[in-house]
Amino acid sequence: MIEFERQSGRIRVSLRAAAMGADLCLIISGGDRPHLGAVALAQPRPSLAEPDRLSPSVSLLTLVGHKEGGIACQAAERIASRTGRNVVVCCGIHVDEIQGGEITAVLEMVNTLVSDLLNATDSELTDPV
Repeated sequence: MIEFERQSGRIRVSLRAAAMGADLCLIISGGDRPHLGAVALAQPRPSLAEPDRLSPSVSLLTLVGHKEGGIACQAAERIASRTGRNVVVCCGIHVDEIQGGEITAVLEMVNTLVSDLLNATDSELTDPV
């Protein structure tokens, strides 16, 4: 398992990733009350328009009232495109009385955390079993 963490002001967000055989399982969580808000599953496949490029198919489950679906989908799609692996992302970030600028900061932190993961070596991603 590999873990990365970022903080901006009062908000901390973490990304934990583990290999499950050839697949990847990620947890993106943080804020005042980490929880399960959305789950995205990305399966890479050749693009219909450009067969030499991967274009993942993404499925999303979102708990009622939660807004993390976009974060989960974007992270899963980006990682599957780059790695060619099946990817599941569980995401839940809650910040009490979040402000507009803080929403932007959360999105930027998640983007950076995904970059951190993509820059990690395969040897750092181990099966948790």
